[in-house]
Formats: sequence, C-alpha cells, structure tokens
Amino acid sequence: MSGSGARPAVEWLVSVAPDPDACRWAWERNPLGVVLLPAGRRWDVLILPGELGRPTLDVLSRLVDRPGPVLTDFGDARTGFFVPPGTAACWLGTGVRGAGRGAWIVVPYPGRATGGVRWLVPPDGSGILNDASLLELAMHEAAGRLAGEEGESGGR
Repeated sequence: MSGSGARPAVEWLVSVAPDPDACRWAWERNPLGVVLLPAGRRWDVLILPGELGRPTLDVLSRLVDRPGPVLTDFGDARTGFFVPPGTAACWLGTGVRGAGRGAWIVVPYPGRATGGVRWLVPPDGSGILNDASLLELAMHEAAGRLAGEEGESGGR
C-alpha cells in the first residue's frame, strides 16, 4: 500500500485525531513515519506479547478472509489488534493489555516502512476491525499450540 492506495487508510486513522489536518501534516513530515492517535473512539487495541501475537494472527488469518488492522513493534515484542471500541474496558486476559478510551497509541503511516512500529495488516480505510470473539478463539488456539510445542521440547 503506497501513495494514493494509502489515502483511505490515512483518512480513517486521522479521523480520530483532535485535529486531523494537523495530524496528517505532522505524519507526512515525521521522519519516523509515526503519530500518536487516541484509542477508544473508532477502535481499541488489544496488545498481546509477541510470542502469542504472531501465532494468533496466523490462526485468525485462517478464520477470516482478511483480519482487521494489526500492528507490531520493533523486534515483534508486542502485537496490537484493532478491535471495536469498548473492548479493552471489558477484556480479561492474562498478559493481554488493552488500549481504550484515554489511551494513545503509536501508529505508523500505512504503507511506509519505519524502523519500529509497523503494520502486519494495514487498515484499508473501510473501518473493518478484528472481531473480539474470533480473536479470543484464535488466541486460545495459538496458546494451545504453543503449550503443546513447549511440552514436546521439554519446556525449552
């Protein structure tokens, strides 16, 4: 996704900014290609530890045609799944953090390479998010597989 293909995603993302025009201007000129955007308006973000995040995305990708937006940070230490607003406030899960109303997240420009936070699944601008119920199922399956692998390798 680059150039005009990123435009719908950019417009969808900056729509939550207190000043979308200023956000867009800063984003396009920021050499790091990232901005801070408030969670809890159009989306919340569920943040999984990296060792669970990628396997969860793999499972989720088999359950749906195209998952909603998913971020990862430098070194894949954490993976953030964009979910409907309000999800973070009621989510209970060991090791899973929620960013909802009152939280701000670092968001990379869609389609532009950055040295840190990057999109695993960029938004397409349509507003499609990850279904929290399907995400939970994918997390359970991924965790089960990881536990099975640890058991087979003697807990290494």
